[in-house]
Amino acid sequence: MKLILPLATLALTAALFLAKAADATVKPLRILIVAGGCCHEYDKQTVVLKEGIEARLNAIVDIAYNPDKTTKATFEIYKAKEWDKDFDVIIHDECSADITDPAYIGAILGAHKAGKPAVNLHCAMHSYRSGNFREPVAPGADNAAWYEMLGLQSTAHGPKEPISITFTDKAHPITQGLENWTTINEELYNNVQILTGKAIASGVQIVPPKAKKGETLPPDAKATEATSVVAWTNEYGPNKTKIFSTTIGHNTETVSDARYLDLVTRGILWTTGHINENGKAEPGYGK
Repeated sequence: MKLILPLATLALTAALFLAKAADATVKPLRILIVAGGCCHEYDKQTVVLKEGIEARLNAIVDIAYNPDKTTKATFEIYKAKEWDKDFDVIIHDECSADITDPAYIGAILGAHKAGKPAVNLHCAMHSYRSGNFREPVAPGADNAAWYEMLGLQSTAHGPKEPISITFTDKAHPITQGLENWTTINEELYNNVQILTGKAIASGVQIVPPKAKKGETLPPDAKATEATSVVAWTNEYGPNKTKIFSTTIGHNTETVSDARYLDLVTRGILWTTGHINENGKAEPGYGK
């Protein structure tokens, strides 16, 4: 009987040793952030994302940053053959609304169709659009390709006001245990249509009344309430590539928020298949 406790302690110690040894053999996730273009502090936000992700995951984050602050920012990495081959997941954080070259866009989407996971942040939803993109695109149309990867079509945003975020699918691995929260002033992106995406969070924004140019607000003008899906998942292409997207993330302060970084990190783990049903990183991938 005296041997039972020492043997149990030895077994536990051995199990912990083996678990740590297994963790040590896991290669870090290779993550590429592509960022740049109009309207955001990408020079700061890329640093925040890299540090936040690497603090939470066993990961190495590389950055492809273009300081071009127009809506025509392009990225040299997309022009390389097999541009994605060194990475496990691509984070699209670009804001390139006026890039419409089908060959250029096709090179990006080709990697995801072939199975490369993607995480799309904020203005990535308003990139690579063409034609009458403000109307619902038809599946398979020339201007539908980027939206089909995203799984949702968005074309505009409201004013900079706080957004109340509610995790609507609390059973999803990405949202398990995450608490609803309200952002600082942010942009609520509209939902023109949900294609194949599956919503996991919605946002509500109170929009103050605004007079039209040259007009005066009536004294009884009231604020309105806008609601949109703000985070969702998608399975894209013949290989059902996992895609995670969130429209939150306009301000650097929001990107720096631990709750935002937790959400993005969960999205990375889900797209790469390294998260369990309880929202925990698989052994070797978390910190």
